[in-house]
Amino acid sequence: MPTYTGISSEAFRHPLDRQAEQALRNLPGFDLIARKFVEFIYERPQLVYLMGNTIQVGPRQYSTIYQMFRECVRDLDIYPEPTLFILQNPQANSYALGQENPYIVINTGILDLLDEGEIRAVLAHELGHIKCGHTILIQMAMWAMSAASALGELTFGIGNFVTQALIYAFFEWRRKAELSADRAALLVMDDLNPVMSSMMKVSGGSVKYANECSLQEFITQSDSYQALDADGLNQVYKFLMYNGGQGMMLSHPFPVERVRYLREWAVSEEYQQIRRGNYQRSPASGAVNVAAQTPEDNVETLRRQIEELQQEINRMKNSE
Repeated sequence: MPTYTGISSEAFRHPLDRQAEQALRNLPGFDLIARKFVEFIYERPQLVYLMGNTIQVGPRQYSTIYQMFRECVRDLDIYPEPTLFILQNPQANSYALGQENPYIVINTGILDLLDEGEIRAVLAHELGHIKCGHTILIQMAMWAMSAASALGELTFGIGNFVTQALIYAFFEWRRKAELSADRAALLVMDDLNPVMSSMMKVSGGSVKYANECSLQEFITQSDSYQALDADGLNQVYKFLMYNGGQGMMLSHPFPVERVRYLREWAVSEEYQQIRRGNYQRSPASGAVNVAAQTPEDNVETLRRQIEELQQEINRMKNSE
């Protein structure tokens, strides 16, 4: 499989991802959300939870998965290496989060449903999120929306800024970010089939009836879904489904749409040039923005964060 030494995420980032992020950052309230998120970031508590409630993958824990993971990290030239956790959960799902200490979580449902090639595609997809710097925005979106919905007026000063437009923009960006991560998976795999079959199986795959699922039929379904756009009313229905028409907004594009976008890119000149080694490069320090810290630095940072959080809690209590 190819290795893309020094590759920049801008070499493969989907233009819709760039556009949606810029639209999000330009909306009123985004800058305040960003500042508040930095103040009350929950990355460390999440890591503490994962360390206590999952299996951390390494040379002697899920060694096969770890070897695949390290190869994907090498192929996308990501430094330093993120942490990988396996969570006991039958839902076929995975995600990447973290800025200072990026990490990936893979549910056991993924391991039970997919073959090794498809698991590698999932790992490469999540590493694509880290390579593109998506994780900080994903965490910001989760934090802002949970603060606005769960805490009501008690939103650390962001309640008036978490507008419907901002929430729409966060969801729109998250969907478009998936397209860039899918491209990262294709770059690592250098083969469309395992990337597309992983999408098919996560959509509705079954271990028991795996031999009755056809990737070619799923591709045909993708084409049929695209053909629905010939009727303008269907385009309206699609928009409503994505944006809360059935009770909630979707954080991912429909798998059949992701298949179409990826198939189009696989035959593009841009993709072929990257495969030939003609791509935009990033500094040798790597794509993940992680400042090196000594253990003493980590302890001091955690102490300061706890103090700041306690001060905020006291301030809210006194204002009651």
